Amino acid sequence: MTPPQTGPEKSGASSAWELLLPAASAPARSRGRSLQAALREAVRSGRLAPGTRLPSSRDLAADLGVSRGLVTDTYEQLTAEGYLRSGRGSGTWVGAAARAARPQAHDLAPRAPGARVDFVAGTPDLSLFPRAAWAAAQRDVLTDLPHQELGYPDPRGLPRLRTALAGLLARRRGVVADPERIVVLSGVAQATALLGFALRARGMRAVGVEDPGSPQHTALYAAAGVACVPVPVDGEGLETERLRASGVRAATVTPAHQFPTGIAYSARRRAELLDWARSVDGIVLEDDYDGDFRYDRAPVGALQGLDPEHVAYAGSVSKSLAPGLRLGWLLVPRAWTEEVVERKRTMDLGHPALDQALFARFVERGDYDRQLRRCQRAYRERRDALVAALGKHFPGAEVSGIAAGLHAIVSLPARHGPRERFLARMTAAGVSVRPLTDYAHGAAPEEDVRLVLGYAHVTPARIHEGVRLMAEAAAA
Repeated sequence: MTPPQTGPEKSGASSAWELLLPAASAPARSRGRSLQAALREAVRSGRLAPGTRLPSSRDLAADLGVSRGLVTDTYEQLTAEGYLRSGRGSGTWVGAAARAARPQAHDLAPRAPGARVDFVAGTPDLSLFPRAAWAAAQRDVLTDLPHQELGYPDPRGLPRLRTALAGLLARRRGVVADPERIVVLSGVAQATALLGFALRARGMRAVGVEDPGSPQHTALYAAAGVACVPVPVDGEGLETERLRASGVRAATVTPAHQFPTGIAYSARRRAELLDWARSVDGIVLEDDYDGDFRYDRAPVGALQGLDPEHVAYAGSVSKSLAPGLRLGWLLVPRAWTEEVVERKRTMDLGHPALDQALFARFVERGDYDRQLRRCQRAYRERRDALVAALGKHFPGAEVSGIAAGLHAIVSLPARHGPRERFLARMTAAGVSVRPLTDYAHGAAPEEDVRLVLGYAHVTPARIHEGVRLMAEAAAA
């Protein structure tokens, strides 16, 4: 086969021949689809510009070595779709309707900055993900899962997983766990959004949030049309008198290990919070942020166990397995269950069934308990490494909060201030840190240097190296 002549009158023929020749070599059964796809992409990408005249079906068929009927069908299909235009006796031309640029897949996932050492909180050690055990569970589930369970699931989740979660949460976190009131979802973020929609449906347009606290709450509740009212946190937990004065009837809290201050709510403050919820006929969303990871004693049980009719309990596998799994749960008070489940149904028709069946088997076989113990050992070692490194390189530094979780609050002596100068030096040294003020609604004094140091994703050796770099930069 030889290429067509390339005079000006043959430019369209030449371009078409060059672009379509690989498609013309496709197997006979798929040749027509391949020709259509190749010509469609050539028009979309601009390689065949609007107004370009294409060769006749007879000429192009001869050039490509295919039947004329195949080319005719291709022209007719793309003309019907708007990529080409034709007129009786005037030939076939590239149309002007297609304006799509060549698609590009951009990665908008949050990534750690290109720092020498990254102490930004919120990320677990993803290398601890139990690939072998997860793969084994996946093989078993794919073998045993009944066909009907691949259909649309119960919007609450598979009964098998809800039953497994009820046993797990009652045993490990002391919740009152009814499988009928557990909703499987993509994580605490979706739990927050679902509750936000339920609040708005009941006429509640505001919710109390911890200050300092998670910066995500504002956007999540705003998406549901609910405003966040900051309520200060002291050494015992959310200040309930300020909560009462705010006039809200809903609050979101992290009582087992408050994020970010690292305190555990006192028994007195937990009781006061529940008294408030009962008195206003309100609801508390308990985000059990890293509640499983307590290193100096057994974790404090969940708030929900004290009053399951006024506390909605949310958790996920984001810190114990991986945030990319997008798997969590919400245990809802009885009076709120129907509207939360219906909102979940309309939002996404339920969580992926295969993922649910896999995690259910993971829990049932004890693999999840083993993973929690593995993470707890690793994260305790890293917290100890951080405390030791700070003691060596930052004399006088104070680590506050309970020995738990994936981060620590570190207060540095005043000589390392002011805060902005300290942070600028850390950036110049290639060490990523965040101050406590990034999580607060109000500003702290300029001289105050209080850091939220995440350690779970950093090896002990890198922790020591990072703290040494911090000390050197601070002294420069």
